[in-house]
Amino acid sequence: MAKAKYKDENETTRMVRSGDSKVGDIVFIIICVLISLICLVPMINLLARSLSGTDYLVRHQVYLIPKGLNFKAYQTVLGDPKYVKSFIWTVFLTVICTLVSLTMTTLCAYPLIFNKLKGRGIFNIIITITMFFNAGTIPNYLLMKDLDLLDNPLVLIVPGCMSVYNMIIMRSFFYGIPESLQESAEIDGASFFRILWSIYLPLSKPVLATLALFYAVGRWNGYSDALMYMKNKDFYPLQLLLYNILNNMNSVEVATQEGFSTPGLSESLKAAIVMFSTIPILCIYPFLQKYFIHGVTLGAVKE
Repeated sequence: MAKAKYKDENETTRMVRSGDSKVGDIVFIIICVLISLICLVPMINLLARSLSGTDYLVRHQVYLIPKGLNFKAYQTVLGDPKYVKSFIWTVFLTVICTLVSLTMTTLCAYPLIFNKLKGRGIFNIIITITMFFNAGTIPNYLLMKDLDLLDNPLVLIVPGCMSVYNMIIMRSFFYGIPESLQESAEIDGASFFRILWSIYLPLSKPVLATLALFYAVGRWNGYSDALMYMKNKDFYPLQLLLYNILNNMNSVEVATQEGFSTPGLSESLKAAIVMFSTIPILCIYPFLQKYFIHGVTLGAVKE
């Protein structure tokens, strides 16, 4: 009787816990759906505005569903060589910057995991200090001038080619790789770079994909460096072009200089330009999502 009563109590406890778990799952799902809607609604509104007629936009009648459906704004954007050229340049710049940044981050993080590296502690301190202290805008500008990088496309690649935060993530990930693999490779006569290429990099695909996403998004959305250091409009990233257009939308002179047949920009055209610069980078996320959380969590804590 006692055993049967104890068994019934356990079954009741499991049912209660199961019910609580289901309630918790439902609440969690609702919260996730609400957060997703908060993120999606502005994008849906922007898309609706880009596909709506100007008359409806002027009367503020467009919210989530396009009204007066037309694709004239996208035809204007895609038909203007200025936008297309800037888009191609930004894609090329993003790819190059991502590859260079991953290379620099790897070459910096890899030596710092070896205890036999002389001065490793000092190097770590010096590198970490740069996360908290910066010379400032004017000294950086003077440095770029002294290096003859002003109005040079390299100024968009070299100064920001490595993030210390990302380097720390990669270094921590390397710490989690068993040292026995390295030792066995050294016994077989593998060199320093051979171990990196054959052991560490193949095992680091999650963190490499994660950091590649960080670097690519940062470069794609970046415009401040081009704003400060570039005067040649042929090398304007897409975001700087968008910034100039939206910042000077009410200027007849600037609008004419930008190549528009009519002064100013319609609300539909502004939305289309923003979508044109946003959608490409969003398309990258689905391909790297499976690596994202895995790479960050493994790289954040040493096992």
